[in-house]
Amino acid sequence: MSKTLGSFEEALAVAKTLAEDFSKTAAERDRKGGTPARERNLIKESGLLNFFIAREHGGTGGSWKGLIEIFNEFARVDSSLAHLFAFHNYQLATVRLYGNKEQWTKLHRDTATNGWFWANALNQLKRDVIAVRQKDGSYLWDGAKNFATGANGSDYITIAGSEDSEEGRTLVAAIPTSREGIEIEDGWDNVGQRQTDSGRLIFHSVRVEANEVLIEPGPLSTPFSSFRPLIGQLFFGSLFLGVAEGAYAAAIDYVHGKESRPWLASIAPSAQKDPLLLRRLGELLVYLEGARALVDRVNDMIDPIWAKADALSARERGEFAIAVAKSRCAATRAALEVTSGIFDALGSRATTRELGFDRFWRNARTQTLHDPIDYKLLAIGDHALNGDYPTPTFYS
Repeated sequence: MSKTLGSFEEALAVAKTLAEDFSKTAAERDRKGGTPARERNLIKESGLLNFFIAREHGGTGGSWKGLIEIFNEFARVDSSLAHLFAFHNYQLATVRLYGNKEQWTKLHRDTATNGWFWANALNQLKRDVIAVRQKDGSYLWDGAKNFATGANGSDYITIAGSEDSEEGRTLVAAIPTSREGIEIEDGWDNVGQRQTDSGRLIFHSVRVEANEVLIEPGPLSTPFSSFRPLIGQLFFGSLFLGVAEGAYAAAIDYVHGKESRPWLASIAPSAQKDPLLLRRLGELLVYLEGARALVDRVNDMIDPIWAKADALSARERGEFAIAVAKSRCAATRAALEVTSGIFDALGSRATTRELGFDRFWRNARTQTLHDPIDYKLLAIGDHALNGDYPTPTFYS
C-alpha cells in the first residue's frame, strides 16, 4: 500500500523538503529536458499524490486551498514538476466530476492503495480520436492526442475521444496507461516546460470497457460537471504566479551575490542601493502582489464552491469562472513581466546559461499560451458590460 500523509502540515513540510531538493537540479534538468524520473518517483513515494483523496478512501482528505499551497512550493522552483503534480490532481477531480459514485470512489481508493500517478490526454480541440462502440458495449479507440501531459511514466490516464456516431459526442474514459494499443511518443521539445512529459499519445484500437467511460453525468452536462476547466485555469494561474515568484526570489539572491555591482554611471556604493535597480524590483513586486491578491481570492473561494457539488447553480459557476479568469489574466501578465523584467534589473551577467534564469521566462511563455487570455478578457468584459457568464467549454 502506498504512503499517505496524516495532515496538511505534514504534507506541506514534505513538499518544502522536496522543493529544496528539486531546486538544486532544476536548471540542469531544464537544459536536458526529458523525463524527470527520479523526481517523479520522489513525489510518488512521498505520499503527496494521495493528499486530495478523502480519508474514507485512503487519502489525507486535504482541501483545495491546501493542495494549491503545496503545489506552489514546487511551482516556485520547478514549474515542470509543479505541472505534473497539478495534473495528477486534476485527473482525480475529473473522474469525480464526470463519473458516477461507484466509478470515482473506486478510482480514488485504488489510487491511494497503489500510489498511481495520473496523466492527461483530454485535449478536445478537434476530432483526432474516434471511439467505435462494439456489440458488447465496449469501445475501440483509434487516433492520436497531442499534449498528453505526464503520460510518460504515469500509471493511469484520462482520455477523450469522439464517439463514431451521428451525434459525435465527446467521451471521456479513465484507463491504465499500460493498456495494450497505447503508444507514447516522447517528442516534447518545446522551449519551456521541458520536463512535463507532454508528448503524443497514439491509440491503436485500444479497448475501453463500458464501465471505464465516464458518462454519468459526463463532461459539461451540469454546472458541477462543467467545473473541470475552472480547476485547470486555477492551477495555471497559481503556476504562473509561482514561476514569477521563483524568478523574483532568484533575482533578489543574485543582487546580494558577489557578481552583482552597480552600473558604471551610478553613484550608488553597491548594487543593493542602485536607485534604478531598486525601482525596477519595486515595479516587478507590484505586478506580483497584484496577481497574488486575485489568485488568493479564488483559492479562498474554491472549497466552499466544490462542496456544493450537484447543488452548484449555473450562476455560482459563472461567478467563479469570472473570478478565475481575472486571476489567470493577472498571473499571466505578472509572470511575463517579472520573468523578463528581472534581466533589466540584473544586467547581462545574469544571462549566463549556468544560472539558468532564462528558464523562468521560457516556462512562463510556453504555458501561458495554453489558451489565449484575450478570450478570458473578452469574457470578463462581457460580464462587466452585459452581465453574461462564459459558456462552459473544455477551456472556459
